[in-house]
Amino acid sequence: MSGAKILNITPMSNAESKWVALDKIEYQDPSGKKRVWEMCHRTSRKGDCDAVAIFTILSATKDKPQETLLVSQFRPPVGKLTFEFPAGLIDEGETAAQAAVRELKEETGYHGVVREVSPIIFSDPGLTNANMKLVVMDVDRSLDINQNVVAVPDDGEFIDVFHIPINNLYNFLIGIFFFFFFFIIL
Repeated sequence: MSGAKILNITPMSNAESKWVALDKIEYQDPSGKKRVWEMCHRTSRKGDCDAVAIFTILSATKDKPQETLLVSQFRPPVGKLTFEFPAGLIDEGETAAQAAVRELKEETGYHGVVREVSPIIFSDPGLTNANMKLVVMDVDRSLDINQNVVAVPDDGEFIDVFHIPINNLYNFLIGIFFFFFFFIIL
């Protein structure tokens, strides 16, 4: 995926923001001292959880090992391509499991079955109260519905899907790190 880039960054007021807002928190620490903290919160939360991230387990076939999926997309807040589990926001009235099934289909084209849903987890609690649930899903590649899959991403999503053998996930991630560090950053 190439061609995406940051054109401009400007300050934004909470009144202009559709997805997040900046807040000032006044709190008391364990020693009794009053302190101030700045935070960002998601304004679009529909229930107790914002989003899901999906750890997918694709069944082994006679010519493919058991694999997982990672997606790569340009993320404007970091100005770079990222490698992530398929993920997305939970729509109003949806459970985390339902959102995971929908997001997996949208981002990868696969139809899966939910194996497990984690409790709520926070990925950057020093900055935001944004949260998610990790959903483990099984995909049976022998099913007709999982042959010749086609993703149906939302407008504005430009996602590349990577099939990674589960027993090689660590090496893949380390390889990506070194590739980006030595060939992109330096």
